Order: sequence, then structure tokens, then C-alpha cells
Amino acid sequence: MIEALRRMPVWSIWPAMTDALSPRRHSAQTCQTMADVRYEIDRLDRELVTLLAERQSFMDAAARIKGKRNLIRDEARIADVIAKVEVSAQAVGLSMAIAEPVWRTLMDRCIAYEFSSFDKSQAQADPTGT
Repeated sequence: MIEALRRMPVWSIWPAMTDALSPRRHSAQTCQTMADVRYEIDRLDRELVTLLAERQSFMDAAARIKGKRNLIRDEARIADVIAKVEVSAQAVGLSMAIAEPVWRTLMDRCIAYEFSSFDKSQAQADPTGT
């Protein structure tokens, strides 16, 4: 099922996607129907996708700038990000039960992406593998 969804055009899965800048209609407190809730969640998801794509672009930059594969995974940086997320989450009322596992997964996937980006850039720089 997931693979079938991945092959479908985005607009057939997410009808409101055609308007990437959909205006906010409700707050959590003013939603009256599940359609209201879903509209706002879909709107936020589109914003998150855009932000994640931007974040991903910086993984390409990091792979290029670091220059060595062993520098990609940085445990001190991971701890620093989680600490910053905790402060930010507390400031806006986001549960750490959501924030921490989401960010750990995000960082894990970004690190994997950065390894892939690094390996591709190295292969392009030295196509003979020498």
C-alpha cells in the first residue's frame, strides 16, 4: 500500500497540495469538525515537508564541507541538538514524548542521507575509485 501511494501523484493523495500556501483557517481551539482539524494538519504537513527539504539541502552542504566520512556522525552535535529541541519544545508546549523521538529519528535519517551524499560526491570526484 505504501509503495502504491509513493507512485501516485502527490495531488491525488493530498488534494489541497495544489495550494502550497494554504491560509490558516483555525486554531486548535476553533476547529469544530474533523475536516477543520485535517485541513490544518495537512497545511502544517506541507510546511514541514518544505522545511525538511531545506534541512536536507544542508546535509548535502555538510557532506561537502566536512570532507571526511568519519566526521559525519557527531555525537556531541546530536546531544546539542536534542538539548536545544528540549528548550524549544518546552517554550511552545510540545511534549518531549513527541519531540525527542521525532528529532532522534530525523537526525538518524539525516545522518544516513549525509553519508549517502558524501559517498556520491566522493564517487563523482574520483570515478576510478583510486
